[in-house]
Amino acid sequence: MQRRAHSSLLALSILATAAAAAHAADPVGRAVSYLRSAQAEDGSFSPQLGPAVTGLVVTGLVKNGRSLEDPMVAKGLGYLLKHAKPDGGIYSDNSKYQNYETCIAIMTLAAANKDGRYDDQIAKAEAFVKDLQWDEDEAHDPSSMAYGGAGYGSHRRPDLSNTAFLMEALQAGGTPADDPAMQKALEFVSRCQNLETEHNTTKYASMVNDGGFYYTCAAGGSSQAGELEGGGLRSYGSMTYAGLKSMIYAGVGPDDPRVKAAQEWIAKNYALDENPGMGTSGLYYYYHTFAKALATLGDAQLTGADGVTHDWRKELTEALAKQQNEDGSWTNANERWLESDPNLSTAYALVALSYCK
Repeated sequence: MQRRAHSSLLALSILATAAAAAHAADPVGRAVSYLRSAQAEDGSFSPQLGPAVTGLVVTGLVKNGRSLEDPMVAKGLGYLLKHAKPDGGIYSDNSKYQNYETCIAIMTLAAANKDGRYDDQIAKAEAFVKDLQWDEDEAHDPSSMAYGGAGYGSHRRPDLSNTAFLMEALQAGGTPADDPAMQKALEFVSRCQNLETEHNTTKYASMVNDGGFYYTCAAGGSSQAGELEGGGLRSYGSMTYAGLKSMIYAGVGPDDPRVKAAQEWIAKNYALDENPGMGTSGLYYYYHTFAKALATLGDAQLTGADGVTHDWRKELTEALAKQQNEDGSWTNANERWLESDPNLSTAYALVALSYCK
């Protein structure tokens, strides 16, 4: 009797272990189940944060194979398009984040642009964000540290995060690398790199010179990771990956010193337990930028400065699976940049996973 009871318990334990493994092996499926329960009747996700969260969720769903006929996708797209404005932008009323929200919308519509159904909306939105770009129309010439960048209207200066979203949106919509808007943006991106080159003669270029990127070279310069004791702006992970992919979108080749230096920084600072230089701040934003940049490079593996070779897709998938909540969502205990909102962090995670296939 005891032997049979022991065998039964062992069998149940094996089944439970197998079920847990299967559960963890499908982070996308679990996330989709969570999002079905989180979507509002009007198709939105976290509408108090504006339409960008809905756009990110829909992008993640489509890139992970959900069809445009899926009610969750269709309702999300409908909600997003309700924010289309006569000026071509796609943003919430009175928004201070028009560039960010419209760029996310462009990427969403580009991912869902089956049979060219969103060609007109994408073209109008692209024209809108190009008009927001800091250039001659805003009385900035190439000598200005703001030239070529994009930013939040509330901060009155461009930054690398918004500029990276601008370049990715244009690239997703089919804008070629040699387009003037892309090349102007490249000038701004190059100046946010801690690397002294002919493309970057800012006062910060030689202070750190490690090849990484920081938040903005405009308005005196700023890094979310702070300043070094002896001067200079700290490089950090999410902006370095954002800077790298942006340069590639603008046609900068693998032999360019800027790309090489960025890759060297990444090799020295490879991490999936933190946003290097920022700890857990912006961790899920980091994951999705990490995945996009390395997928854009096209390499299946990345060798760190210590000589260890990383299968980044496998390692990122495993890291995200371990962090996934029981209900299928992801949340960041660090509330900075709104990542305590499960819909936003889950959207970032889904987009990241779409590049891990």
